[in-house]
Amino acid sequence: MSVVKINVLTVPAEQRETLEKRFASRAHAVENSDGFEWFELLRPVEGTDSYLVYTRWRDEESFQAWMEGPMKAAHQGGDAASGERPKPAASGSTLWSFEVVQQAAPTSA
Repeated sequence: MSVVKINVLTVPAEQRETLEKRFASRAHAVENSDGFEWFELLRPVEGTDSYLVYTRWRDEESFQAWMEGPMKAAHQGGDAASGERPKPAASGSTLWSFEVVQQAAPTSA
């Protein structure tokens, strides 16, 4: 059964562009991970300053393997010139976890 992980990132208005650029520069970083099924970065439109990072995985084990491997390595990297890690764009985060119990796809016309 697939699992969905939604990372809720609190992002101040002045950091939105930075966050989006960082995700764009890491495009495809997760796509080759075993068990990965889907990714979306959702920008808030109104009523919140929280971005949602939506990922879908074949199972919990696939997600945990990515967290302990590629994701951990990516977040420990720094600036090659200075050796320093950039300041986080988000001021906070919360991880939501769900199991997929129903799904639908568009029907062909």
